[in-house]
Amino acid sequence: MKDLACVHLIIKGRVQGVSFRAYTVETATELGLKGWVKNMPDGGVEVTAEGSKAALEKLIAWCKKGPSMASVKSVHAEWEPFLGDFEDFDVAY
Repeated sequence: MKDLACVHLIIKGRVQGVSFRAYTVETATELGLKGWVKNMPDGGVEVTAEGSKAALEKLIAWCKKGPSMASVKSVHAEWEPFLGDFEDFDVAY
């Protein structure tokens, strides 16, 4: 399928300690995406997700808002080729 892609996201702001990872897993799973989300040592959150480009765009839009307790300052998205490396979407440590 030619509309499959991978995106790597770096989310900055108040995004740790507000259930950002849990809601990202829930949102990505609902969108049929595969990949992972994890906290970064600098206080940001990192996401790698694969799936349809349309679903990935929806995930990016969600990450720009995040859960209600979050305060997202920026989302940097880097598109990468689809590799099909993931079986599900989960929290990485």
